[in-house]
Amino acid sequence: MATGIPKTNWHAAAPTRPAAGNGSNSLDVELTYEGKKAEAAILSTPPVKLVRLWPKRRRQGLDNRLYFGDNLPILAALADDPAVRGKVRLVYIDPPYATKSVFQSRKQADAYADLLEGAHYLEFLRERLVFLRELLADDGSIYVHLDENMAFHAKLVMDEIFGRANFRNWITRKKCNPKNYTRKTYGNIADYILFYTKTDNYVWHRPVEAWTHDRAAKEYQYTEPGTGRRYKKVPLHAPGVRNGETGKPWRGMLPPPGKHWQYPPSVLDEMDARGEIYWSPNGNPRRKIYLDQSEGVPVQDIWMDFRDAHNQNICITGYPTEKNPLLLQRIIEASSNEGDLVLDCFSGSGTTLDVAHRLNRRWIGIDNSVEAIKTTLLRFAEGLKPMGDFVKKLEQAERLELEEPTLPMLELLQPSSPKPKSGSSRQPIREFSLFAAELYDGCLEDAVAEFDATSTPTT
Repeated sequence: MATGIPKTNWHAAAPTRPAAGNGSNSLDVELTYEGKKAEAAILSTPPVKLVRLWPKRRRQGLDNRLYFGDNLPILAALADDPAVRGKVRLVYIDPPYATKSVFQSRKQADAYADLLEGAHYLEFLRERLVFLRELLADDGSIYVHLDENMAFHAKLVMDEIFGRANFRNWITRKKCNPKNYTRKTYGNIADYILFYTKTDNYVWHRPVEAWTHDRAAKEYQYTEPGTGRRYKKVPLHAPGVRNGETGKPWRGMLPPPGKHWQYPPSVLDEMDARGEIYWSPNGNPRRKIYLDQSEGVPVQDIWMDFRDAHNQNICITGYPTEKNPLLLQRIIEASSNEGDLVLDCFSGSGTTLDVAHRLNRRWIGIDNSVEAIKTTLLRFAEGLKPMGDFVKKLEQAERLELEEPTLPMLELLQPSSPKPKSGSSRQPIREFSLFAAELYDGCLEDAVAEFDATSTPTT
């Protein structure tokens, strides 16, 4: 396996580079297209005036907010809010994918139109990313979820906005089960998440997967005599030449050519005294890594366990493109702390908001779809419903909708789901404010009234 050489040890002539014209965000490659605006023009977007839909009177302590309307002028309004600008610890967005499609809910209601493409789509996304950068805290992170249509173009845009040095990962997610109907291509079972931070100093809690017995036994193959501790052996050196202490001899040995010791000789002596170094029969040292000191297997950039709804027992809202809550749990736990502010300006069915709330984060959600806001309110009030049973019984109930309500019909309208256990902690989410753009036309009045009635605790 080839290893890189630090650029300080590279003696060949350096390639000629163009003069940097944009500070730390300067690029060798920049995506250009018709209609691309200057950042100053984007940031001058007039903020929208907002009206409160729920609760009618402002309550103290309601930091969580749900907005109905075009997210660009709402983001402009948030950029003028000192409680939000520079305070958002984490942004996750799952924007339209430039599919040129109209998506419907499980009730076949139009949820949103994804009709932008090409340069129009890129500028639509870029304008919002510019505002999201302004809202992010200096130690904040942003995750942008896309598919193959525009992910590669979007990375160049994000390099420009957030700085290429702040790119952290291109995460590949397995989104569905293998497809059997592709005949002349490989099955498309993945989408992608671009992970950037605002600076080098960002909130990070490395996610790990728990060790299984078989995996631990395979990786930690050795047992230490006397203690019984399981361990594995790893090299004591790392790639790259060093001229300091880690490049000097230890116990009469130099590190292998082109490498250096991972620790100064004095630290290596301390490790050896504690029995943490294994000496092979021919005198080569290796470091012992103990299983009982490992929190788990560090998560890599291919995620296999967060498929979207894929069997009849999974509970969902039925909103199109709804994401797996466990996917959001991993992201929120990795890149924020309790009490931090999480923002999703394409909030859809409210998965980000629901998970953030239950992980004790504050949140802001925005969506311009009536169906999305209705779905989110229903989710907040009643939770999720099983995919298979709900669909079957809903169809049966709709066939009976003109008949006089009877007990069997009412049972059809109440989807079967596991009864909550005694003392269940599942409670409706009411600790938020709902706002809409000033020109709001009243299209959510019935949904808000229903939410207020169904989510109000009974005494």
